[in-house]
Amino acid sequence: MSSRYSAILHEIHTEILPLQHHGTVAQYIPELAKIDPNKFGMHLRTIEGNDFSVGNNEELFSIQSISKVFALAYTVSLVGETIFERVGVEPSGSSFNSLVQLEYEKGIPRNPLINAGAMVLCDVLIDKLREPKDDMLAFVRKLSGNSGITFNERVAASEKEFGFRNVAMAYFLKSFGNIHHNVDEVLDLYFHICSIEMSCKDLAASFLLFANHGKIVSTGESILNKSQTKRLNAIMQLCGFYDEAGEFSFTVGLPGKSGVGGGIVALHPHRYTVATWGPRLNAKGNSVMGMKALELLTTKLGSSIF
Repeated sequence: MSSRYSAILHEIHTEILPLQHHGTVAQYIPELAKIDPNKFGMHLRTIEGNDFSVGNNEELFSIQSISKVFALAYTVSLVGETIFERVGVEPSGSSFNSLVQLEYEKGIPRNPLINAGAMVLCDVLIDKLREPKDDMLAFVRKLSGNSGITFNERVAASEKEFGFRNVAMAYFLKSFGNIHHNVDEVLDLYFHICSIEMSCKDLAASFLLFANHGKIVSTGESILNKSQTKRLNAIMQLCGFYDEAGEFSFTVGLPGKSGVGGGIVALHPHRYTVATWGPRLNAKGNSVMGMKALELLTTKLGSSIF
């Protein structure tokens, strides 16, 4: 199987090259618009710890909404499933930053992987952690095994300067009583979490937690129990790709999460994790090359969770 993974990744890299100029880099966060749009990386790590890669798999990029999975895992590890009294678990079916949906549902975000849901997670983390930003970084470093992971302060500042809709959403949540702390403090944590820089290799290592019953493979430390891991994987399956989650399930068939920085990470429980990075996005905000690469991966392997 090891030689097969390597061969398949190289086949995929060749087959997706015609898509290299399809899509556009995210423009609404100016720092993201500066990224070379023609990069592509892919990294697969097996549950046994074997690594396979092509392209720019070790180059750092802003993981953006992928970070919401880490925030969710950390929150659940601290407060358990009581978090779902404040955040739902249904697919959004609309934009990830919809104010209309939030008003319709009286301040309860549809799920924790849309912007409003992640803000509620940040509110809980501020309540439970002494140094929320430092503690969040330490958590991600522990999952990835990379002590050098940090925030991109330029990206965080860019999000703060131009994140008008996110500011409105935070105050909207506050008006419904679903933000308990100072809005500026919640937004500062939210923007910093989204600005975390990681590589495909880092992401693949980190997500082994969700492929291994909530345990860190390298140390055996249990972060989540089996039930919690199952539920978080289900949320990723249903809600991990904005309003394109159904398409990802249909074509790829793995739980995962995307970010407008061009990253995607997915997992096959008990088998492997895989991360891709391609900055050019489709109309739904997902990486064009990444979506196709993961579709080809499960097609060529002949297996998905279905």
